[in-house]
Amino acid sequence: MALPRHLGMPPAGIFGKAKAMDAALLVIDLQEEFARRTASGRARSNPGAEVAVAEVLALFRREGWPVVHVHHDDPRPGSAFRRDKPGYAPMACAAPIAGEAVFVKSTSGAFASTELAEWLRACGISRLVVVGASVNHCVSSTVRSGFDLGFRMAMVKDAVFGFDLTGADGRVIDPETVLEVVFSTLTPELAASLRASEVASWMRAG
Repeated sequence: MALPRHLGMPPAGIFGKAKAMDAALLVIDLQEEFARRTASGRARSNPGAEVAVAEVLALFRREGWPVVHVHHDDPRPGSAFRRDKPGYAPMACAAPIAGEAVFVKSTSGAFASTELAEWLRACGISRLVVVGASVNHCVSSTVRSGFDLGFRMAMVKDAVFGFDLTGADGRVIDPETVLEVVFSTLTPELAASLRASEVASWMRAG
């Protein structure tokens, strides 16, 4: 039987704050495999990202603004992100609560393998605040495709993270450089760059 790609519907009253009714928080792939990699000691950007994510989530929940979670179900047999593996579970800082929509993707970006774009448009949402991981893979893919689909994107710089990379020449690229390259590439052309402390103002500005 095919696994559902969307779990949840917009709860009643989700658009109670008029100034932010066209915007939602998009939480990308904050799953236990990333927590495991962090705990293993792998070099990672933004060691305080979980705190910033929790701060942004608390803001949206307090204000009654929409929160949408995207989880990755990797089709590759050996992946730790498969739905039947412990690494698939959400991280504690980003566990969905009742009434929050959850989309399950099998591609790098959040749109290509889900009905996310259609769902957002049906809800009247045209602006997206993005947090999650990893910044140079699924976060970047989602921001790029969201922009191409006509959504106004914003990335919360202290609420995303990624890991070190090995370049084609064998040199290791540190995670902070990876983070800066991603933001230099995507902002401000494709997305706004925010800190967690700036999200409320961006939401209310419209």
